[in-house]
Amino acid sequence: MSPKLPDPTDPVLGTLLARTVFPTGDGTLRCGVSGGADSTALLALAVATGRPVEAVHVDHGLRCDSSADADVVADLAAHWGAGFESHRVHVGDGGDLEARARAERHRVAGPGTLWGHTADDQAETVLLRLLRGTGPVGLAAMRPAEHPLLGLRRLETRALCAHLGVRPLVDPANTDRRFDRVRVRHEVLPLLDDVAQRDVVVLIARLAAQSAEVADLLDALAVEVDATSVIDLAAAPRPVAVAAFRRWWAECTEGLPPPDAAAIERVFGVVHGAARSCDVLAGWSLRRSAGRLRLEPDRLSGVR
Repeated sequence: MSPKLPDPTDPVLGTLLARTVFPTGDGTLRCGVSGGADSTALLALAVATGRPVEAVHVDHGLRCDSSADADVVADLAAHWGAGFESHRVHVGDGGDLEARARAERHRVAGPGTLWGHTADDQAETVLLRLLRGTGPVGLAAMRPAEHPLLGLRRLETRALCAHLGVRPLVDPANTDRRFDRVRVRHEVLPLLDDVAQRDVVVLIARLAAQSAEVADLLDALAVEVDATSVIDLAAAPRPVAVAAFRRWWAECTEGLPPPDAAAIERVFGVVHGAARSCDVLAGWSLRRSAGRLRLEPDRLSGVR
C-alpha cells in the first residue's frame, strides 16, 4: 500500500504543521532527508506547505548497504511530488565521527538546507555542549531557521510516519553507545527525567530558546563594536566584546567553529596588553599593533 499524500487539511498533519517554523516566501524548500522518521516527517510537512520541495540525501558510506537508502528516499520524494538530489561523501574512521559526518553533510547539502531535528535533538545538543564547556551563546544550540521541527517531539514524527503509512529507515548508529549523543539520549536524559520527576526535554529546549534571544541581543549590540580596535573591545561589556570578536572571527575564517573559552581568554589577554599575540584556533593567530588587531592564518599549516 502506497503512503498517503501529505494533505494540510488532514487534522493530524495540520496540527503538527502549525507548530513548525518553515522559512517564509514561496521558494523551494530544500530538506535533508536520510529516510529516518524525523527527516521523513520534515519532508511530509514541507510538501504540505504547498511550496516546491527538494529532498537532499547524503550517503556517508559508513554502512555497506547505505546506498540503498537513497533509493528509498528517491521513491518517497517522487511519490509526494518532491524533487530529489543525492550525494555520496567519504567519512573515514577516526575520532569525532559524528561531527565530521555532520560537517560533510552540511557542506554538500549547502546553505539554506533544512534539517529534521526535534526538541529531543535540541535537548541532546544542549547537554553535549554543556559537557564540552559551552558558554551562553552555545546554549542557544540549533535555530528554527534551519530546523523547522524544533517545536515537535521525536514521538510525534514517528507517529506522523505511521499515520501516513511510511516505514522510516532505522540507522544502527542511533543505538551505538560508542557515540556521545546516543549515550545522552538513552542514559543521561532518562536519568534526568527520573531525578526531576518530569520531562526535562521541555525545560532544556526552553533554555535553548531563551539563550537564543540573549545571543541575538548580544549580536545586535556587537554590531556597534569595531572588533579590530583594542579600545573598542576593552571598553565594551565583556559579553558584547566576545560577540563582536566571534562575529569578526566568522567573517575572517569563513565559518570555522568559534573559539572556545580558553581561546577567548588568550584573545582578551592580547586585547588588555598581557601579550602582543596569541594562537587562537585552527592555525589562526591574533596580533596587536598600534592599538589595532589582525587575524592571520598560518601559511605553513595550509590554512587559507
